[in-house]
This record gives sequence, structure tokens and C-alpha cells, in this order.
Amino acid sequence: MTTKNILPKTGIQGLKENWKSDIMSGFLVFLIALPLCLGISMASGFPPVSGIFTAAIGGLIVSFFGGSNLTIKGPAAGLIVIALGAVQELGNGDAFRGYQLALACIVVAGILQIAFGLLRSGILSDFFPSAAVHGMLAAIGIIIATKQIFTLVGVKAQSTETLEMMSEIPSAFSHYNPEILIIGMVSLMILFGLPLIKNKYVKMIPAPLVVILLAIPMGIFFDLEHEHSYLFLDHHEYTVGPRFLVTLPDNLFSAITFPDFSQVFSGTGIKYIIMFALVGSLESLLSSKAIDGLDPYHRKSNMNRDLIGVGVGNTIAGLIGGLPMISEIVRSSANINNGAKTWWSNVFHGLFLLVFVAFFPFVLHKIPLAALAAMLIYTGFRLASPKEFYNTYAVGKEQLLIFITTIVVTLATDLLVGIAAGIILKMIIHLLNGLPLKVMFKPLFTISEIDGKVVVDVLHSAVFSNYIKLKSALDNLPRKSHIVIDFQNSYLIDHTVLESLAHYKSDYEREGGLFDLVGLEDMKQLGKHEYAARKKSKEQKAIIKGTVF
Repeated sequence: MTTKNILPKTGIQGLKENWKSDIMSGFLVFLIALPLCLGISMASGFPPVSGIFTAAIGGLIVSFFGGSNLTIKGPAAGLIVIALGAVQELGNGDAFRGYQLALACIVVAGILQIAFGLLRSGILSDFFPSAAVHGMLAAIGIIIATKQIFTLVGVKAQSTETLEMMSEIPSAFSHYNPEILIIGMVSLMILFGLPLIKNKYVKMIPAPLVVILLAIPMGIFFDLEHEHSYLFLDHHEYTVGPRFLVTLPDNLFSAITFPDFSQVFSGTGIKYIIMFALVGSLESLLSSKAIDGLDPYHRKSNMNRDLIGVGVGNTIAGLIGGLPMISEIVRSSANINNGAKTWWSNVFHGLFLLVFVAFFPFVLHKIPLAALAAMLIYTGFRLASPKEFYNTYAVGKEQLLIFITTIVVTLATDLLVGIAAGIILKMIIHLLNGLPLKVMFKPLFTISEIDGKVVVDVLHSAVFSNYIKLKSALDNLPRKSHIVIDFQNSYLIDHTVLESLAHYKSDYEREGGLFDLVGLEDMKQLGKHEYAARKKSKEQKAIIKGTVF
């Protein structure tokens, strides 16, 4: 047996065995997480220290639930839109009261997530169509980048609505604050430029860390700690001061803020509880699934236990003034790349954050907000990059339509309405492709044993909305067998199902079994991608035997 195939031990034995690699990875992830926690807090309308509280709880408490091996728990850009919306809507102009009321929603959402885990709802991540999920994330990216542009150039937006703020961007650049813009643009150039350098040693340096190491001296050079005015081009006067720097309390315990439950069951409160719980759980599950695919030891997360852990973490975070948390994919990827072996790396990452903020808050106060805004703009760009549009188009034109619809509706309304619009459009497309309403949520399949193989004969269709029952049946089949998914009697297979089955095949064969998909060759692909939806012609549909149409 090779060393790579020997799974790292867990618990105290895992700590003794892997403490060197885990503490090093935890430290490197801490360097990446520190500025991102501050930036996400700032963009969410929460105090900067809120993100640190959340990451510390995610590392020092949630890690011990053992739901996942290498995911880093903490605040994520994907929940900025919800957190900021909660503060603004619930506070009605009073930012601090809105913050306290939003904390109450996070607490209840955390309890709801615990219930999701206990009810084994981890499988729900397979229900949402891929194009709608990616559309939701792209919309979040656009919203984040739009809002942070104003901080980057040193001006205040007049509106709080995304579409209206977009229309203000030209005006923002025409009224920019030169010193703030210089810090922001240098930070952006580092974030976009450093990954393009191919040198392996340069690639080991976290770009956010470089941004902070350069932005702090620039802030000192421009004397941002003291309120003052300066002339630019000898005739324009601008003002800078501490408001352009991160603000932290001198005492960490004085930053603890308790929630206000007075509006938690109002219509607005319930709306944000659902959004925190639903979007947070979905993002967390998808992130954990993606990180499992990167784990060099091919371990699988216990999604239900992970949901319980995240729910407990969110409940505690909400009770002391923290942001909502998820399994965060960027920091988790860095964790793997830095050689982490077990969940102790997440513990160390949380510990480093807590110690640094407790003993060195004066360093954090010197970080210019424009540098943090640049990091969030970069994050937003990655979520909504042109590559995402092209990749979705490659899967199929109908996928691009769902993707764009989800984005547009989200920008015009909110995340829940946006994701619902994507799901409804996907269902309408399936109905137009000949899928009867009666099988939209009820898969038709049989399971039999033929020549030592377990054959799952899928009848009529396998689409995102009826896949959960099929996947549950697959999960109950014996491991290390030979499973054949037969689509000979199928008429329509959508992209979400094909992508999920590809991941399932990879996981199953990693455990020592065989997993084959047959009958797809007779179906027309609706896109260039290997997982593009497939469908049979009307003539083929008419001659399929043993299927209810």
C-alpha cells in the first residue's frame, strides 16, 4: 500500500500524526482569511470583527463535528447580499439596530440548519438545477462588485438598489478620491496580475497578503489615520481620514453584540431567516462536495453532520455578533493546496485569527478599506466572469437562458425570487421538451440483478426535480458492486442529473466498485459539453417499450 492511500488518522491521533502540516496550512489559510473576513464584514454592513468571530467559531467549534475533513468554515462572499439586505430592511435606516435584528435571523436560521441536518436534508443539494445555482452565484458576484466599486474610488453611493447603483458608477468615477483610488487600483492590479505569473514560488504567495502588505504602507504614506484635506492637480480639494480605514474595538470582548429578537417572526424577519438558511445551506453543501473532489485522499464529507455543525456555528455566531458561515471554497482549496491532512488545519486557522485580532488590533486598523473592496471586486468578478457565461453556453442554449434569467431576476428582486425563477424556467423547458407533469417529481425506474450486475433501468426521464429519489435508491445499493444505469428506455436526461451521476460514478469507483452509464449514445446532445442534456426524437420516443408516456 502506498503512503498516499493510507488515510490520515482523525481526532487526537490525527493531531499527533499531522500537526506540522496542519498547523502550517492553518497559518497560510489564516493569512488569506484575515483580510477576506474583514472585507466581507464591511460589505455586509456588520462590524469588521464580526467575520473574525465567525471564522474563529468555524475553526474552534464546528471542526469538532467531523462533518468534513478539509473544508474551512467562515464568512463567505455569497451571503453578503443577504446580510446587507437584512441590516438595511430590518433596521429601517438604523444600521446598528438592523445589525442586531439580523443577528436574530442568523440564530434562528442556524437552528433551522441543525434541523436540516437531523432530517438528513444534505441530499437536497442535488435538487437545484446547476444553471440556476451558477446564475445565483454570478448575480451575487455582480452585486458585490457593484457595491464595492464606490468604496474602491472613495465615494458614497446615493442608492442601495443594485440596478440603480450600476447607473451611478460613471458618476462615482468622475468624483473619485485620488489617494483612495490609487490604493484600490494597485490592489486590483495585484489581485488580477499575480496569478498570471507562472513562477512556482510566486504562486505560493497569497495575493490578498501581498495586497495588505502594500496597502498598509500606502495608507501610512497618505496619512489616512488623520483627517485632512489635500489638493490634486492644484485645483481640486479632497478629504481623507480614519473613515477610509478598518475600525476595530480595542477590546475584543467589547465587540460582542447580542441579537434583538423583536422582529424575528415579522414578514421581513422570516424572509431573511429562509434566505440565510436556504442559500447558506446550499452554498455550504456545494462547497463541501467540490472540496471532496479535490481531497487527495478521496474522503467524503458527511453532508448531514456538516449541516448540523454549520447550524451550530451559525447559532453561536448570531448570539455574539458574528456573520453567517458556510464551508468556504476558496479558503478550503488553499487549505488543500498548502498540504493540510485533517480538520485540525481549520482549528489552527481559527486559532490564529482569534489570537491576532485579540493581541494585534492596531495592525488591522491600518488596513485601507479600498484594499478590502478590491478583494471583494476580484471575488465578484470570479463569480460572474465571462468564462462562466461561456461554460454555461457550452452545456446548452437552454442552460444559458436559465443562467441569465436567474441573474436578471435576482438583480431586479432578491436571491430567493431569482433562484425560484431559474427553477420554474427549467421546469417549463422540460415541459416543452415533452416531459409530462406527472413524472416531473416522480422518477420511474426498476432495479434488477442481471449476470452479477445491478441494473437500474431508468424509464422515461431523469431530471433535477425527480433525481433525489433515484439517488436515494443508488445510495442503498451495495458498495463495491457493478452498477449499470440503463437509459435505453429514457426519453430525457437533463444536465444536472448527468453531472451528478458523473460525480457519483467517480466516488463509487473510488470505493472499489464499477459504475457504467449505457444507452446515452442514442440520444441527441443539446450542447457541446459532455454533460449537456440529452433527448430522444419523437420517433424514438414513440417506439420505446415498457415506458409510461
